[in-house]
Amino acid sequence: MSFPWLEFAGLMLAFGINAVIPGADFAMVLRQSIAHDRRAALFTSAGIATSILVHGSYTLLGLGVIVGNSLMLFNILKWAGAAYLVWLAIAALRSPPPQPPAESDLAGARRGDFAAFALGFLTNLLNPKAVLFFLALFTTLVSVRTGNDIKVIYVGCMSLMLFAWFALVSVFFTTASVRQGFFRFGRWFNRVTGITFILLAVRVALAQQH
Repeated sequence: MSFPWLEFAGLMLAFGINAVIPGADFAMVLRQSIAHDRRAALFTSAGIATSILVHGSYTLLGLGVIVGNSLMLFNILKWAGAAYLVWLAIAALRSPPPQPPAESDLAGARRGDFAAFALGFLTNLLNPKAVLFFLALFTTLVSVRTGNDIKVIYVGCMSLMLFAWFALVSVFFTTASVRQGFFRFGRWFNRVTGITFILLAVRVALAQQH
């Protein structure tokens, strides 16, 4: 069977449009870029992209349908995601003003690679809208005749696309001129990002299955 390029293009277009819409993932990569450095932002981007593989895997296994149709499971995921965003908001509000990292901080940054990765991974994984989004994508844009091997390729390409997008975001926001502009905001940067995470938590808490 030939590769369904038209279906693939439609799926990637829909996923790409959703990816560039600012949300919790974007806010997290932005904060990592300014409060830490490019390395932390890239590891956070990798965590977000890896989480997409998890969403895609359970969708292909049919578990996404169970979560999407179970009010209890959906609410557990929803409140866990909201609580995680509130925790991120509190951490941002309590953080000192972002400053340019000193050379001595490089070793510590390398030790924080896993923490940055986990931050991105959990930010995306605990988003209940991602469950519904993947269900909608695969039920409306992917034919039932499409084999699982092709669907695995789809999910892999989604993950790579998302990493590429957030890698670009990371590079842009860690350029010297852009970072210096954010550094001038001082504590206001933490306040704005903290409030943003709170608003995102409210949006997640208000999410509905249908």
